[in-house]
Amino acid sequence: MSTKTVFTTGEAAKICKVSQQTIIRCFDNGSLKGFRVPGSRFRRIPRDQLFAFMRDNGIPTDALESGKRKVLIVDDDEELVELLADVFERDGRFDIRLANNGFDAGMLVKEFRPDLVILDVMLPDINGKEVCQRVRSDSTLESVKIICISGMVEQGKVADLKAAGADDFMHKPFTVDRLLDRACDLLEMERALAS
Repeated sequence: MSTKTVFTTGEAAKICKVSQQTIIRCFDNGSLKGFRVPGSRFRRIPRDQLFAFMRDNGIPTDALESGKRKVLIVDDDEELVELLADVFERDGRFDIRLANNGFDAGMLVKEFRPDLVILDVMLPDINGKEVCQRVRSDSTLESVKIICISGMVEQGKVADLKAAGADDFMHKPFTVDRLLDRACDLLEMERALAS
């Protein structure tokens, strides 16, 4: 994987998990150092400056260090969780954490700060809709993407989940490769090459 040395404001925003407007504001007020592309208005941020900015503002720098996208898989079906974790780990671009109930999921979302949550809607303790609402009620998690999965959901409920903050929904059973494709699309990554 190539380690980028210069980032656009959009890339810096994703890494820092803040809005692009925030990055541009910090760039323009001098708290985030960078340069403009000669002859254009495009801002560019060197890696070491972005690292310093993240450190100074208490933003975890692991996203910059590993470049891996963080995925939290929440499901009480252990076989499925293992299967999903396996596929994402084999891809090599993801750092995976697992939870098998809503309570652990809530804790991990705050600690691990995933880029993506793959969330089973039918958890033993709270339902997926509630997890979505909790994630969405925390403005520091606004960039987290959520894919809900379930085998037991009527169409009307899918709309409810999306209203609660889910970005995508997949009915079980689905192929894991399709889920990986959807994950890559949501995270604006290139889809995995079929091996």
